[in-house]
Amino acid sequence: MTTTPTTAPALAGTFAVEDPATLEVVDHVRDHDLADARSAVDRAAAALRPWAGLAPRVRSEVLRRAHELMLRDRDRLAGLIAAENGKSLVDAAGEVTYAAEFFRWFAEEAVRPGGDYGESPAGGTRTVVRHVPVGVAALVTPWNFPAAMATRKLAPALAAGCTVVLKPAAETPLTALAVARLLTEAGVPDGVVNVVPTTDAAGVVGAWLADERVRKISFTGSTAVGRLLLRQAADRVVNASMELGGNAPFIVTEDADLDAAVAGAMVAKFRNGGQACTAANRFYVHSDVAFDFTARIVAEVEKLTTGPAADGCAIGPLISRAAVERVERAVADAVAEGARVAGRGVLPEAPGHFVAPTVLADVPAGAAIMREEIFGPVLPITTWSEEADMVDLVNDTEYGLAAYVYAGDLGRAMRLGEQVEAGMVGVNRGLVSDPAAPFGGFKQSGLGREGARDGLREFQETQYLSVDWP
Repeated sequence: MTTTPTTAPALAGTFAVEDPATLEVVDHVRDHDLADARSAVDRAAAALRPWAGLAPRVRSEVLRRAHELMLRDRDRLAGLIAAENGKSLVDAAGEVTYAAEFFRWFAEEAVRPGGDYGESPAGGTRTVVRHVPVGVAALVTPWNFPAAMATRKLAPALAAGCTVVLKPAAETPLTALAVARLLTEAGVPDGVVNVVPTTDAAGVVGAWLADERVRKISFTGSTAVGRLLLRQAADRVVNASMELGGNAPFIVTEDADLDAAVAGAMVAKFRNGGQACTAANRFYVHSDVAFDFTARIVAEVEKLTTGPAADGCAIGPLISRAAVERVERAVADAVAEGARVAGRGVLPEAPGHFVAPTVLADVPAGAAIMREEIFGPVLPITTWSEEADMVDLVNDTEYGLAAYVYAGDLGRAMRLGEQVEAGMVGVNRGLVSDPAAPFGGFKQSGLGREGARDGLREFQETQYLSVDWP
């Protein structure tokens, strides 16, 4: 059910959405229960056959229109993201543009569902292969990119002919509700997209996974939660896509263009205040250039303004007080293990969940902060001199989502990138996300891919017909 948030005072059956920068309540949203979860599947199941039966061009045009509407409302949506997520308005506007692009990309892919035709090697038969919608899809999205994480799943699901039930993060449901309204305006029929905000995430998603009509789970979030959902999905062998945690290395060689490396590091580390699964998490800088790189990155970090989006600041708050405490504890532990604070920004005089952007130098390679996802504006630097040893350190993690390599020699950069056990590698650039590219990781960073042609395939089943051919 597409639910409209209310600006009325809190009532029974609602929950508050808080601005993490001001700690003020932005709005109250209906808190959906298990009955609502089942009702959402009822609606999605009823709408499945009519939506899947539409010509691909019709679904394509709906998605194309959704792209236009998101760009039309970019400023409004950016303000909503900034209010419930806290990120800067520049980051929020960039997210809206990126999120809208998934609708455009999959509008183009919707008319190419794929298929094949061949002759059996033994003769006498022909093989016809087609790709069909997997069915009702359950989508579970996080709070850090409330627009992009929704459209990255919605767009391919709708393009493939699936109907969906979507549970956004309780911290940021307003953006998902706004996107659903735009999809209705774009022409998505009633029941095709059902947004179910709730504070009972485990109960609602568990109910979906137990419902035989739900054939797909697509989840973005922590590896720990992903493991739990995979166990539940295994009971009915539900088709599963998982985009999970990351621990992205950022490698700088001795011949790297340091100006480019610093600029890339600022994007890879501090976009959304470091609260991104693709955020550069641990920096491996060659000892010959470590002093210079550190000095340059500290100078840039100390220019960053931290505070509410409304004040035009570059770095917003973390999502919660618990997140602040976790990041502060990680910094304190690193210092106790031998790291030093090389530079730090200034905290604002504001009540929100703020952490000053921080650069740590001389971090021991085995420090806890180099093994755990920080999810905050902290940049830890360790040095290396032997390439083989550095690559071993880079790959000594259960995660393998993203990585970044800066080297002056492109051949060396490519060689290093190919040695890194990660699904996405930025070579001399600090961004890896692109709707036209397959987004996903190795090892415990997930299963499946989002974006590109791969993203459409995640919401399709393959069927072949063996045809007698006398």
